Amino acid sequence: TGVTEMDRVLAKWLRRYCKLPKYLLANKCESHVTGITQAQEFWQLGMGEPHPVSGIHGTGLGDVLDKCVSHMEKITEVEKEIATNVAFLGRPNVGKSSLFNKFTGLDRAIVSDVAGTTRDTVDTLITRKRNNGEEKKYRIIDTAGIRKKKKIEYGSEFFMINRAFKAMKRADCVVLMLDAADGIVEQDRILAERISNEGRSCVIALNKWDLIPNKDDSTFQKAVEHIRSSLPTLKWAEVALISAVTGQRTEKLLEAIDKSSIQFSKRVNTNVLNEIINDATMWMSPPSIGSRCGKIYYCIQVSTAPPTFVFFVND
Repeated sequence: TGVTEMDRVLAKWLRRYCKLPKYLLANKCESHVTGITQAQEFWQLGMGEPHPVSGIHGTGLGDVLDKCVSHMEKITEVEKEIATNVAFLGRPNVGKSSLFNKFTGLDRAIVSDVAGTTRDTVDTLITRKRNNGEEKKYRIIDTAGIRKKKKIEYGSEFFMINRAFKAMKRADCVVLMLDAADGIVEQDRILAERISNEGRSCVIALNKWDLIPNKDDSTFQKAVEHIRSSLPTLKWAEVALISAVTGQRTEKLLEAIDKSSIQFSKRVNTNVLNEIINDATMWMSPPSIGSRCGKIYYCIQVSTAPPTFVFFVND
């Protein structure tokens, strides 16, 4: 198409603000005969020699890459950002956006009594200082509320829920938010099972704890026991009773997230694993089929986040 007005605007901006080495590539110049001629028009952009290339066929790209490599010694390594990715997951109107706003200190997410006001995943970076003086970074990801599958119509809600599940997969820890006023419903159990099946690290946050009347010392323990019995697939997850509106115990939630994410990326020594296997098989022998007795030879951990183990057996 030749030089366009947008090409001129971009070239002007790059000449003014970009101090790094710049290369001008004229794409779709497949022809060895006319390719160079077609590229000459782009001299007028003032960005030096235009290189005739073809993205599809790869013509001319090797020469450009050679020139790029000549500047490699000037490139410095950028420090990798180390932050714990935390995704808030739950059904609509359990307080995910309120908690997101409480952590960020900004009204970035819309909060309303009307369910379904969050239409997309929103994330931001926060920093907290620990007791030992260490600064800890968290990437907080607010997701759309997830309704029952049969209620979801194909359209914007379908795609926003898909993005919520993608956010869950890239999280180091998933915070499953429950509503203390409404109690645990079937959709909470479905989401808990989804988190477990995906092998995600998880902390359960029971929100709106400030709305529970006549609390005493035993109320907390009863609530935790009820959650563990109602969500058996996540009985290992730590439970935090919070209030997103008042900020009650929200910092304790971050501490629980720290513990959970450490376990998520933990590697267990092979010797320890095999000791556990020996103890377990002494307590209960593997099943046998006919005259063949099941045997576990040994076990190793092959990856972390989530921790994954491989058992070597005879059958």
